[in-house]
Amino acid sequence: MSGAIHKGSCACGKVKIEAKGEPLRVGLCHCLTCRKVHAAPFNAFATFPAENVTIEGSDLGEFASSERGRRYFCRGCGSLIYSQYDRPEEIELYLGSFDDTSLWHPTFELWTIRCEAWMAPVSTVRKRFERDPPPRH
Repeated sequence: MSGAIHKGSCACGKVKIEAKGEPLRVGLCHCLTCRKVHAAPFNAFATFPAENVTIEGSDLGEFASSERGRRYFCRGCGSLIYSQYDRPEEIELYLGSFDDTSLWHPTFELWTIRCEAWMAPVSTVRKRFERDPPPRH
């Protein structure tokens, strides 16, 4: 595991993120919730162990985006910062929040049933799931 520290922030800079090392997984999600909250046709994210992530800034808001998930955002500019689901030991950071957005390449896609017809397949994606993937144990 790389000990590198990867930095990022919200659009206004009031909330800063740091992630140490490499992510557990990097994916794309085409589900309706991700499309709506990101105002984009998909969400690109990296999942890290929560213990490897530092979030600084006191202006965080949160909302329940599903029964299992919560999303956190900067109240100043509205930028989404991270998500957590039913695995509190993991945290999803959005690739667009990092200062260097090209650090990692997605290896899987979720909710491909909603993928836009005009979107070409991503060459680094090895697994595609029509909906949610099977549960991890």
